[in-house]
Amino acid sequence: MRTEHASRYLQQLCKHWSHKFSVDFDPLKGRVPFSDTAEVTFVAEDVALTMTLSVADPSQQGRMQHVIDDHLKRFAFREDLDIVWTD
Repeated sequence: MRTEHASRYLQQLCKHWSHKFSVDFDPLKGRVPFSDTAEVTFVAEDVALTMTLSVADPSQQGRMQHVIDDHLKRFAFREDLDIVWTD
């Protein structure tokens, strides 16, 4: 996802989810293990935030993408983000 605020969003998301999950992050990368079967990793670059979602059950994919997108859009409400997930 293209944004000049990748590090800020990565840290906001990770801090938000650290209340529920055992999150690891720094300004450039983060990992949120939602469960034993689903986790997302973030990598912040100068003009983009890369998100990689890993799920054991493919039926979780869409729901988890929606959860991540929804939270990201709330934190980035000043931007019109184009979030694109690829296989």
